Amino acid sequence: MLIRRIASALLGLAVVLAALPFAAGAAGVARASVAPALPPVPAAWPFADLQLGFADSPGGAAALRTSAPFGMRYQYLAGGVNTGSGWATWNTAGNFVTWYVEESLAAGITPVFPYYMLLQSNPAVGADEAAQDLSNLRNVATMTAYWADVTLFMQRAAAGAGGKPVVLHVEPDLWGYIEQAAAHNAGADVPAAVASTGNISLAGLPNTAAGFAQAFVRLRDAYAPNVLLAYHLSGWGTMIDLHASQTTDAETDALSAKAANFYASLGTNFDLAFTDLSDRDAGFYTQIYGDSGASWWNPTDFPRYARFIKAFVAATGKRMIVWQIPMGNTVMRATNDSWGHYADNRPEWFLADTADGHLAAWRDAGVIGLLFGGGATGTTCACDAMGDGVTNPAAAGTHTRASLSADDDGGYLRNRVAAYYASGALALDPGVAPGPTPTPIATPAPTPTPAPVRWTTRAAVSSTLVQRRHYVTVTTTVTASRAGTALIDIELYGPTGKKTAQRYWSAAAFAAGVPRTLRWTWYVSSTRAIGPYTVKIGVFRPAWGALLVWNNRASLFRVIR
Repeated sequence: MLIRRIASALLGLAVVLAALPFAAGAAGVARASVAPALPPVPAAWPFADLQLGFADSPGGAAALRTSAPFGMRYQYLAGGVNTGSGWATWNTAGNFVTWYVEESLAAGITPVFPYYMLLQSNPAVGADEAAQDLSNLRNVATMTAYWADVTLFMQRAAAGAGGKPVVLHVEPDLWGYIEQAAAHNAGADVPAAVASTGNISLAGLPNTAAGFAQAFVRLRDAYAPNVLLAYHLSGWGTMIDLHASQTTDAETDALSAKAANFYASLGTNFDLAFTDLSDRDAGFYTQIYGDSGASWWNPTDFPRYARFIKAFVAATGKRMIVWQIPMGNTVMRATNDSWGHYADNRPEWFLADTADGHLAAWRDAGVIGLLFGGGATGTTCACDAMGDGVTNPAAAGTHTRASLSADDDGGYLRNRVAAYYASGALALDPGVAPGPTPTPIATPAPTPTPAPVRWTTRAAVSSTLVQRRHYVTVTTTVTASRAGTALIDIELYGPTGKKTAQRYWSAAAFAAGVPRTLRWTWYVSSTRAIGPYTVKIGVFRPAWGALLVWNNRASLFRVIR
């Protein structure tokens, strides 16, 4: 089911967003010896360690659990509340939810339901998703049907669970639209039909977005105490996109504070928070939308978003689940950027090697679970959604490994999930401060450690003034003090500070002290923004490993008419 992420208005990072004292320190990739203090998980949360899960259709729970000891699975509830095709019609009397809950719990899996009903309801007036969502939110007739639908969900979730927890992930994307529409960053700023619908259970609640949030808690308390309610944190709801804007630590903290203050303005208490990183594989965006690689995350993006999460968790007291993570990879031959087989690097970042500290850093930021799944038809699935069996197209670039199964990602993700659980899932609250340091004993002298490799990078452009419909060549020179191999990444950032293009060499070999020149010729289309463009250079360990050096201003040029 499609979740369309809007292109956030990049207002510029000169916007005054004062960082608050609670903002957390930078989230690194190394595992800390002592985990930071974190708010408690909900009392009903059934896990003491970080759990993984997939999008999974009815009938798949037993097979999912057999492939690895997954703790969660999720199923969209969609179709609109007054369209005749919403989830309540998928089985008689809304039993779709009851049966999905029963099947999940029988397999030892906690069911999660993203409730994505408002946008697809009628009449959805407006030119874009934000306008349609907000128009439905204040439409009394639409919301009368909506609250009846929410009540039915609660009744069916309680009926099938036997008191065990069921997670309701409330309206992903909607909260971001509300936050952007709130003139004073408060839920009371945005109208919503709540008590005005005449629903007796909602009497006295304000007809605002804050009342909308409070209504979910009231209906849950009345009909399904076993349901854990999850708020959705859209990073772009602040009007600044962390990835596109490459925010500094102080800016990231300020944006997190803004998001946390908006949540606090709702005046109610959800149990958990969810967030998402993207609704499609980066390769999908490149091939289908032609974004020239702008959707790829580099290793500076992951700690930046973890920092954003960490400060939000600290301010709100809500542990986080990262949801709808793309399922592609950059290592299997199957993910060759064809339909249903697109590349992405996020599963590798988290699960390629759980000893590298990447996953632990997000755990230490307050993340208690990762849910993998695509948000559109044609995105990569860790299943044989394409029905094309085992696929092994010719090896290309880093995509050299033969498929492990018929899964469209070549079997990579299930393999890494199984390895994660086999090596011991990460405890959510691992240990306390260490005791007294023992008396030291004599040890042999350590083997001398080689001096670290020193990298120098610079770039030049073929012209500092480039007209639209012309080419510019970026010539990059990289030198290493010692022989080795690295991934060289060149990125272009446009006048708004957003990444507009990217080119990288995945395994560039270097001789000690010998400069290596890499050239990239980029076509400036007729639609490119007029103004300054910045060339940035990154040097990483192969396969998007650790960042070794980052040149944030290697060269400049200006696009003119």
